[in-house]
Amino acid sequence: MTRQSISFTAPNDNWLNSLIKNEEYNSKSEIVNDLIRKARAHQDEIEIIRARLIKSENSGFITQTTEEIRAEFKEELRRNGEL
Repeated sequence: MTRQSISFTAPNDNWLNSLIKNEEYNSKSEIVNDLIRKARAHQDEIEIIRARLIKSENSGFITQTTEEIRAEFKEELRRNGEL
């Protein structure tokens, strides 16, 4: 694992310390890695939705609204356990 040195603002450091104090995490590294994993998963979800929207838009005439398409994609992701 790569070691890094990072700085936190006082409010962020206080928040991180409170998570450790409440025994939700064992270290700041664990928190940061968890936050990064969640951000990456979120970004992956956005990319999947974006790709599907582009595919739908390029497939020709559609009668669904953007909101209906988005809801359909979200429901499919939920059914597949991806969201």
